[in-house]
Amino acid sequence: MIIKSLGKNFLINFLLILIIFLLDRFSKIYVIYLDKKLFGSEIFSSKFLNIQLIWNEGIAFGLFSFNEKKLYDILSILILIIIFIILIMAIKSEGLKKYTLLMILGGAIGNFSDRIFYKAVPDFIDFHLGSFHWFIFNVADIFITIGVIFMILLEFIGNNKDKDNEKI
Repeated sequence: MIIKSLGKNFLINFLLILIIFLLDRFSKIYVIYLDKKLFGSEIFSSKFLNIQLIWNEGIAFGLFSFNEKKLYDILSILILIIIFIILIMAIKSEGLKKYTLLMILGGAIGNFSDRIFYKAVPDFIDFHLGSFHWFIFNVADIFITIGVIFMILLEFIGNNKDKDNEKI
């Protein structure tokens, strides 16, 4: 019943989420391993990219980090509710919108699992230009960001088509 409601391409949809989750999972496990092996020093450093493990207890890009366990738990429950909402939206969506939601869902599940198992999300990709550093992020964040960008683009394209249809 549930599988049927997920759509006729359930296997493809599930595989997309699973691939995103596994890419994220393996990259984090590897970086955590290297961090322990190198005793917390910088794993990789170049002119524009550093790989260095930090533990993010907040949400995207370290926002809303809390030292208090109750606030962390409330934030985690809120994230879980959002994951279920995204799942429902993905089930009801079609075409590119479905796949953008699945990308967001795969990344969100990856980060949420870290919140459960590690009580923080390991971030390690640090792009920088000189002394300007962007927020440190991980593979799940990449898929979430790409998904959100495509959702915004799809909304703009959809709204422009609606306006063009109204003119006719």
